[in-house]
Amino acid sequence: MQNKLIELAEQPSLRDKELKFTIGDTVDVHTRILEGDKERIQIFSGVVIAMKGSGLRETFTVRRIVAGEGVERTFPVHSPKVADVVVKRHARVRRAKLYYLRDRIGKATRLAERRAKPWEVETHG
Repeated sequence: MQNKLIELAEQPSLRDKELKFTIGDTVDVHTRILEGDKERIQIFSGVVIAMKGSGLRETFTVRRIVAGEGVERTFPVHSPKVADVVVKRHARVRRAKLYYLRDRIGKATRLAERRAKPWEVETHG
């Protein structure tokens, strides 16, 4: 009963269009940044190493290397600040969390490419 009430209360805040990506995908996260009265889009590129939560509390963590240092950012899936998530490539992974990538450097962080499933490919037409 209580779960149904929470789902009902969260419904208006949920994202209309579902984001289609999974663990191991290399993505560009388009984030809305407010500077004074202007709004711009900033892109954070990296590998999705974790997804957790459900409903309004669902988040995903993206990791990338900047100037030889690993940088991770966690984004709420349903946040209006996240404008879009563009998948650059898919990787074949056998884990739900890719925390082991934190210990790896350079070419050791590469993941094997995976061919996209037919329903993951966006066709324009």
